[in-house]
Amino acid sequence: MLAFTRRCAALAAAALLPLTLPAVASADDLVAPGVTYRTFSVSTAHGPVSAYLLTVDLRVARLDLLHPARVAQRAGVAEMATAQRAVAGVNGDFFNISETHAGVAATGSSVGPEIASGEDLKFAVPDGQRFGPAMPAGATTKVVFGEGVDRRARVTSVDLAGAAVSAEGVFRIDGLNQYALPVGGIGEYTSDWGEVSRARAACGTDTDRSAGCTTETEEVVIRHGVVTAEAETPGSGPIAPDTVVLLGREQGAAALEALDPGDHVVVGTHLVARQAPPFRFAVGGFPILRNGTPLSGLDAVTLAPRTAAGASADGRTAYLLTVDGRTAASTGMSVAELAGLLRDSGAATGVNLDGGGSTTMAVAGDEGVTIRNVPSDGTERAVANGIGVFSGGR
Repeated sequence: MLAFTRRCAALAAAALLPLTLPAVASADDLVAPGVTYRTFSVSTAHGPVSAYLLTVDLRVARLDLLHPARVAQRAGVAEMATAQRAVAGVNGDFFNISETHAGVAATGSSVGPEIASGEDLKFAVPDGQRFGPAMPAGATTKVVFGEGVDRRARVTSVDLAGAAVSAEGVFRIDGLNQYALPVGGIGEYTSDWGEVSRARAACGTDTDRSAGCTTETEEVVIRHGVVTAEAETPGSGPIAPDTVVLLGREQGAAALEALDPGDHVVVGTHLVARQAPPFRFAVGGFPILRNGTPLSGLDAVTLAPRTAAGASADGRTAYLLTVDGRTAASTGMSVAELAGLLRDSGAATGVNLDGGGSTTMAVAGDEGVTIRNVPSDGTERAVANGIGVFSGGR
């Protein structure tokens, strides 16, 4: 009886969302085997909304991360999709697009984790260092949407398991190629990071992105498992494929001071999904839909262009959804409305991705991969990553 009551309450709450099912829709366009695309309009209490939907049968097609050559770099969705030979794609996670710390450059890197073709590219920044709308209660920057090695899409969290082992002791690794490290932590930076300065990693705190930058830092360069250099300030420039850089702040910096040139160090990190099996692809995003019900506490007021990704209850079907906004022709949606529309599209679980000027829907056609939505900036924005749709198997 209790479960029935809760279900009724959930349905009643969902019914309050001020939108209706698609009023005017295009016929489904077969982009590739298992991949369909359509556009439709939605009538809301605040005006019309133009929406774009990709539906992907993961038994036939697959998802993977669209990304530039380096983590600390940005590119357009259509550009990345073309370079990686995807048949379609949408923009991905929020990212470090602007910076308020004097003399510190924005890195362009994403908030959450990234896994591309089974390779761990980066981990999540602390919750207080993120960009984007407020997350629902219980959500963290560790939440991802992705496809597992079982070819099913899901939403869950990932953790970082990492350590540096030497004769001087075992040092816990708290970060991987991320623009902000936890206070007192140590981060690993690899050739995947790029040339951008690592100074931003020592700015802000776990709860305040705008807090100042600490001067208590230590950086250690390890090549072929041997310490080759150390410095008291974060460096910049490309990192060779045979090299890793460990950067510590506060207590992490004090720990790394025990290492000297010539010391042998073994460094290992791995992203671990809290629900098996492991991910082959994952991108950061905060949850908005669970078990077919929009989460409570989602913003129901702010209208904007939006992007979302979701999965069917069995994980066999993925849904990539964008809506235009900030014009008379399409007013945009709140996060709560987006969750309802994602559910109405067929998803049982899903996440909110970056929106506003970042919202992009790209689909292959006679002229290659082109932008199908109307970017609110007037042109396509370069973003940190995206979700690509690929034809065929692995």
